[in-house]
Amino acid sequence: MEIYSEKAYNDKLEAIFTRFPSVQKVPFGDAYKPGLDHMRRFAAFLGDPQGKYRTIHIAGTNGKGSVANMLASALSSAGLKVGLYTSPHIIDFRERARILLPSAADPSGSLRFAPYPSYCELVPKEYVYDFLCRYEEEMDELDLSFFEITTGLAFKWFADQGVDVAVIETGLGGRLDSTNIITPDLSIVTSIALDHCALLGNTLGEIASEKAGIIKPGVPALVGEYLPETRPVFEAKAWETGSSLYFAQDMDLSMASLVPSIMRDMDLRGDYQSKNLRTVLAAVDILKENPFYSGLSDSRTVVDALIHTASRAGFHGRWEMVRKDPLILADLGHNPAALKENYAQLERMMASGDFSSLIIIYAVMADKDLDGIMPLMPRDAVYVLPELKSSRALPASDAALRLEAFFKESGNPSRVVPTVSVDEAISVALSLDEKRNPLIFIGGSTYLLSEALPLSGLRGF
Repeated sequence: MEIYSEKAYNDKLEAIFTRFPSVQKVPFGDAYKPGLDHMRRFAAFLGDPQGKYRTIHIAGTNGKGSVANMLASALSSAGLKVGLYTSPHIIDFRERARILLPSAADPSGSLRFAPYPSYCELVPKEYVYDFLCRYEEEMDELDLSFFEITTGLAFKWFADQGVDVAVIETGLGGRLDSTNIITPDLSIVTSIALDHCALLGNTLGEIASEKAGIIKPGVPALVGEYLPETRPVFEAKAWETGSSLYFAQDMDLSMASLVPSIMRDMDLRGDYQSKNLRTVLAAVDILKENPFYSGLSDSRTVVDALIHTASRAGFHGRWEMVRKDPLILADLGHNPAALKENYAQLERMMASGDFSSLIIIYAVMADKDLDGIMPLMPRDAVYVLPELKSSRALPASDAALRLEAFFKESGNPSRVVPTVSVDEAISVALSLDEKRNPLIFIGGSTYLLSEALPLSGLRGF
């Protein structure tokens, strides 16, 4: 095996993106390999690391990343060493596997924001490199997907580091997701909306059935939000597995009175986080009945951990303020259900009179429901459309034609500006209303944020 170097690490990482396609590089249909047989065989070869610590499993269309990070922050405040597996990454591949140390382990006692704070460990580059070299033959033999490889990597690192519990987010769906080889202490489904329909189903009930596939025999299950079409699906699955079933929106939460103050102070600023917060508080109430999670009974430390979720966990891309003057916000919501929430909050901010104009840097994947998204878009905004590097992205020129035609037909045309890159899009956005006080929003695609957030031109603090 070649000795580790930064170049060797980057080359090895690029190789798994290329040889074992990731949905961050190619269409979902080319990268998604449903089924658990290969994942189980790979995990067995690794020594079944996922059985060496407790787990909490989270699925859902929207909100699962926020719920996973909030819950991991709360668990670490309860004195636990917490593994956190999420996807996709935004800035650094190693964001996918993080460990949050117990709060007492923070030597500074500071909760000020840092990209990756001292008490949030990312899987080391050396560990990633060694893993990819050591198990290359098995990855080839099993013809693993990119996500199966990263799941095995995270599971083994958590075991090697002796975590007490790991919060595991599904990648896509649930029933056939690579992470679904675990038997957790709690299964959580955050929400159901139409997304990835070609792979998961064309109705809310069909998608709910796929997500409910993470519910295991005898394991309690929590549903964050239900709809008339989805509640019967979860009830049927819970009956089949003999699982206690909870619906967060119906629960009498022990910390319900604290929700307004948490929302006011929380560093996850999106209004939509109120739903995710309720799901997390419901999970805390369920878990703290188990003596292993008794530390969650200290509401003061739990509340503090939830308020500082982004800063404690190095969590990016959820209504993230990346610049103060002018105000630039970024959010990775990309399907109609998520964007409806984002655009509504932007319109409320504009209605306050605090901003002179709304400028939206927008990009969309070619397989997304742009026809369903366009009616949700604020009418008086300027849309700056960058060309993304991802082959999955809808070309900026095509997006511009569709947006221009839609706005013209709706009788309230917005200005649409196609650009050749994310860097140029940001420069254009900053120049459009530089003498006044614009509100600039970056969103529509995870891939857009992946290119935008590392750019130093955004950082105006």
